[in-house]
Amino acid sequence: MNSTGPHGGKEGQIARVCVGIATRGRPEQLAAMLDHLSTQTLAPHAIVVCCSEPRDVGSATLDPKVTVVYREAGLPRQRNGILDAVPIDTDWIVFFDDDFYPDRRWLETVSQVFAADERISCITGYVVADGILGPGLMREEALARIAAHDLSDSDWMIEGESPYGCNMAFRRTAITGLRFDERLVLYGWLEDRDFGAAVAKRGGRRVKIGKAYGVHLGIKGGRVSGRKLGYSQVMNPIYLNWKKTMTTKQAIAQIARNVGSNLVKSIRPEPYVDRRGRLIGNLIATLDLLRLRLTPERATFL
Repeated sequence: MNSTGPHGGKEGQIARVCVGIATRGRPEQLAAMLDHLSTQTLAPHAIVVCCSEPRDVGSATLDPKVTVVYREAGLPRQRNGILDAVPIDTDWIVFFDDDFYPDRRWLETVSQVFAADERISCITGYVVADGILGPGLMREEALARIAAHDLSDSDWMIEGESPYGCNMAFRRTAITGLRFDERLVLYGWLEDRDFGAAVAKRGGRRVKIGKAYGVHLGIKGGRVSGRKLGYSQVMNPIYLNWKKTMTTKQAIAQIARNVGSNLVKSIRPEPYVDRRGRLIGNLIATLDLLRLRLTPERATFL
């Protein structure tokens, strides 16, 4: 155990945190998220935004606190672009989605947990509300949910939890040389689980904590088509199982859950989800697997 300072660094030091945000086609949402990020009790040492073209970031390019880098579209590629740009003196790297609103103490809380135990390599926060499971949430609702969150039962930690990409943090020294798998194209789909498993293989502890919390808006704009996502829902778990970053039981459960949901809900699909497109993608991936084709990158071309 280490003696820690008030902001999670070693005694007498302030932790150096780099926040990375991959974004595409949502400059207004990015601007709103960066504005919210400015309220953190521990200010980021660096903020790196990775996009595909200038119109993805809009006014963020004018912010001297933000470094903008460009990569070909695709979440794993863009997160690798962020890793390439992280300052060498960074202590921990935090990945936020451009529509995740953290509690104002999120960075400070995570920093304190990292500093208190050198064995911890990966931390995921608690998502109070996740708009990805519905039509999405508005900024005002997210802020209200954060303000109303009851902290009386938040002092908990779950061991061995796979990171959730909308709000995850890594000890920089624990991920040296690791990369997000760029064969997991477009939205990535399980790229966070794959990366977290690679961290665990190195012996690092992965934890989820209740004191670092926030709200994921789940904005639908900028996401991939139903057919592309549906393909990844079946192909990616099998690919991760082949890589040994997902067990057979986990892969089967993941596929069954997604395909089952698409089947049931395609009868009366939600207006914000292309269930039938996802089902078609599920079928195409299944046929590819029956032909012994392990091709997660094919989602790009559907």
